[in-house]
Amino acid sequence: MKFNHRLKQDIERYKDYVILVEGQNDMLVLKDHGFEKVYAIHKNSVSLRERIEQLAPLIDKKEKVCILTDLDKRGKKLYGIIKPILQELGIQTDSGFRGLLIKSKITHIEGLTKFFERVESITKESNTETGHRKKARSHYSRTW
Repeated sequence: MKFNHRLKQDIERYKDYVILVEGQNDMLVLKDHGFEKVYAIHKNSVSLRERIEQLAPLIDKKEKVCILTDLDKRGKKLYGIIKPILQELGIQTDSGFRGLLIKSKITHIEGLTKFFERVESITKESNTETGHRKKARSHYSRTW
């Protein structure tokens, strides 16, 4: 993955969104990384439509919702089912976070832990390199 220096900031801005994920494990991964409004759409003996209708009252009409189903064939199919239901209920959706993960070649939400760790280590490396360059420039300018 070519590193986008704004990637960490781009991800941070989605922490205020309502995030809909497939299951409990996906929900836990995102909550572990600071996302607070994360809801699992799969619930035993409840249809997908019913589950979304259960979640709808928990979502303020002004909030943006990101449907973050896995980015595999099944997840894309779920996304295609969920989005029109949310729109029918008057809930705004935003696919920006999903697009960011697609560009980063993420296929399963459970794999985000490794992705976040990688982003963090690359960010630290980048900051260290920037710090070294600043020191070198500072030293160079003092020698003149």
